[in-house]
Amino acid sequence: MMHDRHRSRWLQGCRLTLSALALGQFTAGPVLAQDWDHHGGHETRTPIKHVIVIIGENRSFDHVFATYVPERREESVMNLLSQGIVKLDANKNALPGPNFEKAHQLAATDTGATDAFLLSPPKQTFPKDQLPAPLVGGPKVSYIPNKCGTSPITTCEASLALAQQSESGLPSDYYQYLLTGGTNQTSATPDARITNVSALPAGPFQLTNGEAMPYDAYAASPVHRFYQMWQQLNCNHSAASRDNPSGCGANLFAWVEVTVGAGTNGATQPANFSTEYSPTASTTGEGSTALGFYNVQKGDVPYFSSLAQKYAMSDNFHQSVNGGTGANHIMFGHADMLYFSDTYGNAAVPPNGQQVFSGTPDAGIVHMIENPNPATGTNNWYTEDGYGAGGNGGYPPPYATNPVSGGGSYSDCSDQTQPGVKPITDYLSKLRINPNCEPGHYYLLNNYNPGYFGNGKNAYTDHNPSNTPFTIPPSTRKSIGDSLNDRNISWKYYGDQWNNYVNDPYQLNWGAAGPTADEYCNICNPFQYDTSIMSHPEQVAAHIKDSVDLYSDISKHSLPAVSIVKPSGYTDGHPSSSKLNLFEGFTKKIVDQVEASDYAKDTAIFITFDEGGGYFDSGYVQPLDYFGDGTRIPLIVVSPLARQGHISHEYADHVSIIKFIERNWDLQPITHRSRDNYPNPVTASGNPYVPVNSPALSDLFDFFDFDGGGHHGGGGGWDHDGGWNH
Repeated sequence: MMHDRHRSRWLQGCRLTLSALALGQFTAGPVLAQDWDHHGGHETRTPIKHVIVIIGENRSFDHVFATYVPERREESVMNLLSQGIVKLDANKNALPGPNFEKAHQLAATDTGATDAFLLSPPKQTFPKDQLPAPLVGGPKVSYIPNKCGTSPITTCEASLALAQQSESGLPSDYYQYLLTGGTNQTSATPDARITNVSALPAGPFQLTNGEAMPYDAYAASPVHRFYQMWQQLNCNHSAASRDNPSGCGANLFAWVEVTVGAGTNGATQPANFSTEYSPTASTTGEGSTALGFYNVQKGDVPYFSSLAQKYAMSDNFHQSVNGGTGANHIMFGHADMLYFSDTYGNAAVPPNGQQVFSGTPDAGIVHMIENPNPATGTNNWYTEDGYGAGGNGGYPPPYATNPVSGGGSYSDCSDQTQPGVKPITDYLSKLRINPNCEPGHYYLLNNYNPGYFGNGKNAYTDHNPSNTPFTIPPSTRKSIGDSLNDRNISWKYYGDQWNNYVNDPYQLNWGAAGPTADEYCNICNPFQYDTSIMSHPEQVAAHIKDSVDLYSDISKHSLPAVSIVKPSGYTDGHPSSSKLNLFEGFTKKIVDQVEASDYAKDTAIFITFDEGGGYFDSGYVQPLDYFGDGTRIPLIVVSPLARQGHISHEYADHVSIIKFIERNWDLQPITHRSRDNYPNPVTASGNPYVPVNSPALSDLFDFFDFDGGGHHGGGGGWDHDGGWNH
């Protein structure tokens, strides 16, 4: 996700966007699963009776754990350090290593005669074989205003009190980090805090730099959109090998950042556009942000590193969709993608070259079908790509004329004549991978707002000038919530600041510090797209909660079997708008409370991210269908039943968590076409990372030792039928 706290709510990259909930799927409300006992009201196949999933924002595995080293000798990890892509000097700073070439970033040319999107365009080195300078992103001081003038913000009690009023999801000693870490620089200029910023070798670089760029600092956010990530991965069947059968080189991250960035909603490329920063040039505003990484050997990411050593972690867990926040949360909740539909849930064509919001100050022509073909006379400047421009004429009142435009985010991937489709489907066919695209379905690939507001009203049909037309209609696609309801298994989605959002449907209090702060992530709630949940008030009341209710449910011993937890925009760890240490704090508060409760003995906490945020990663990517997978992201599992210090190499993505829930509670796959139908991976000797039975996804049982030999507790055993002997 990405956002700008000074712009309208619906223009904020990831924050503003996805939604899909269809109208009228069910005439009667589903069975409520709210009267649960300690075991969630249903027998499980393991001693795990409670699953808590905590989802942060936008960090790839190498970006976080590039230099992580496991303490246990029998464990291994694949990261930048272990592969020799970087090495450590005497002071443990990360420098280019002997195998730096493995992550060598290249420039490319996509200006073909037919102006076609190229998945693997012709490549060349950057000038001087150096990265375009990474640019500044984030606040100069902080997002919580300093109320004490020239006094240090961290010693200002008024500012600390305001931080505590604005956010409920942090331990007391973490609130100071809401007030620190500002860049003290002008945005979209070379980030002077980065060592050698204007002469970086063309590959990954250490982001942190002592006092100049501490771990607590805000930093810029790379592009993270669908077609951009496909192109960044540089997948080519002719480059396939035994260890990399997808043929993806992951060496166009910087080039895509500086040529197209996050898209411009159909705007013409400026005459002074440049891929290199200049005070007189127009750029994408990012530079080579995607290549930065933290260094845990220097003390970065301390809490998550300690959890990885104490419990279990994956070095082969992936974002499930190329691109951004909305689509990945949708895939997590449904194991499938959502599409544009009519009032009855039938696939339809989204507005494209049509006027929307007629009769309002926001009336304008939109182009919602994505077109990643380069505009004539440009190198990779996408023709139509973006989150949508204009609109929000009602924020703040009085209404102002602000016509909407752009918004290219849908694709019909069943039709090879559609922009961007043929290069991907041709590539997949050579790998014998089914794109899994239904005929005539325009799938939402990037962030649009959900089809429902928190109050249950239809957001797609609401033409209030404070709303946005970049909203997906309500969806009839079945979700894991429906599967759990069908079996009367208790579940809740806990969205931080949900309570404030319900009364602020247009999120006019986004960025307003204090008790009314509304940093709730609407596009992150997979169930807010769904008619089966949101059109039934009793379902919303039973299953959609604020994070404050999670803390209460743990204390009151009323935790459901399955909990999905999403931080607010303050604490989700999203680059530029948040910080990784704030997501560590949000997670720590939950882990500490669970570990101090009776739930500790039978709970598994899955800590992960929605996507890699556009950051580079060196891991293998398995093409599963048209939509992904994407880069690796961190996954840590906290449980007394986890294999202590274990690093799982089994190939997995977000849907693997769904597979774990289904296996543990004996559920069937969500639908006949959803990704949870894929088998567990089978690998060849000597390469545990690459499934030979692709497409395949782990169910994450590899993280656990249910026989009592290598976890934090004992008792019981695993039988041959996959059940637990008490």
